[in-house]
Amino acid sequence: MEEYLTIYGENAKQAARVLSSATSGIKNSALLNAANKLVEKKEDILNANKIDLERAAEKGMSKSMLDRLALNEERIENMAEGLKQLTRLEDPIGEIVEGWTRPNGLEIIKKRVPLGVISIIFESRPNVTADAAGLCLKSGNACILRGGSEAISSNIAIAKIISDAIEEVGLPRSCVQLIDNTSREISNALMHLNKYIDVLIPRGGASLIKAVLENSTIPVIETGTGNCHIFVDREADLQMALDIIVNAKVQRPSVCNAVETVLIDEKIAEEFLPKMVMVLNSFDVDIRGCNKSKTICEDINDAVESDWETEYNDLILAVKVVDGIDEAILHISKYGTLHSEAIITSDYSKAMKFQKEVDAACVYVNASTRFTDGFEFGMGAEIGISNQKLHARGPMGLKELTTIKYCINGSGQIRT
Repeated sequence: MEEYLTIYGENAKQAARVLSSATSGIKNSALLNAANKLVEKKEDILNANKIDLERAAEKGMSKSMLDRLALNEERIENMAEGLKQLTRLEDPIGEIVEGWTRPNGLEIIKKRVPLGVISIIFESRPNVTADAAGLCLKSGNACILRGGSEAISSNIAIAKIISDAIEEVGLPRSCVQLIDNTSREISNALMHLNKYIDVLIPRGGASLIKAVLENSTIPVIETGTGNCHIFVDREADLQMALDIIVNAKVQRPSVCNAVETVLIDEKIAEEFLPKMVMVLNSFDVDIRGCNKSKTICEDINDAVESDWETEYNDLILAVKVVDGIDEAILHISKYGTLHSEAIITSDYSKAMKFQKEVDAACVYVNASTRFTDGFEFGMGAEIGISNQKLHARGPMGLKELTTIKYCINGSGQIRT
């Protein structure tokens, strides 16, 4: 097992050395070639994805999780567009962040450089294979990818297409490597491959992230779970609030930026809650409410303590009536996962208070939490959403996959 992974590690180290000095032009050529090949070979990807979907359905995978796994022509084109968009973004490598000259004449230059070798362990969503490969390539990093067993056929097909495309323009195909063994033993061994891997990024559910944080000997950038909230203030435009909540819950309930709990100011609860319940019921959303919510809408289900802390990834929504913005912020502080939180209000002071006091990577005013995404932020494809506060936070684009090097130029100075 160790020898099996060592091959991946050694190949990645060699590729990283080549990539660290590769020009923007050749990296962009590789990305464009990969984007075009993904579309050209979409039937290969769809056939592989069909195998994954059939296997997942036989195992009883939920409808929302099947949606995470499913690919179609539009999603493949979106993967390709994500790679193309990266070519239009400025290459962060070599950027001079700042520079200064010391009294002794030493010139100190702070430059942006690649992290080196990045490994990403992820689940379900095969588009992550393309997103991760593209971001790592553009930022000068080699990557070792380990996807979940449920998407293995799709991942293999996508990774092969991208590696072939990279090799065609003259870069090592091992810039992007996918581990085709999805066993738990391989995953655990990968977490200890610190001789070759510089950073490990888990992208998936709470159990995966917890396992990586507890077992990895490699530095980890944590992509957290998304227990996201929307607070409907008494000064909200109620139609706007309804539209945003439907979008945040229904459009893609299986993703980390979908809303899981709606908090409603008690002053407008009797007017707003029945409308919201009626509309969400038409989308088959299971609504679980607090006691105050139940007195207004008796037909919703009872919420229990675990509902406030659960990332459902499904058509389930927790609802709580609160006495104002302060209780809403306290609830989010207690149960939020530092991902994405939103307030719907026309009161500027409340909007600013919410953004100032709510601790999360992304805090919205009058917009859906579904926008927490590197593509939507104009960053191109993203490697994940970081909930932590060190090194990277929020959507992780190109700059978040770099580190700093100090280059010092002298003329014979010695320290006394």
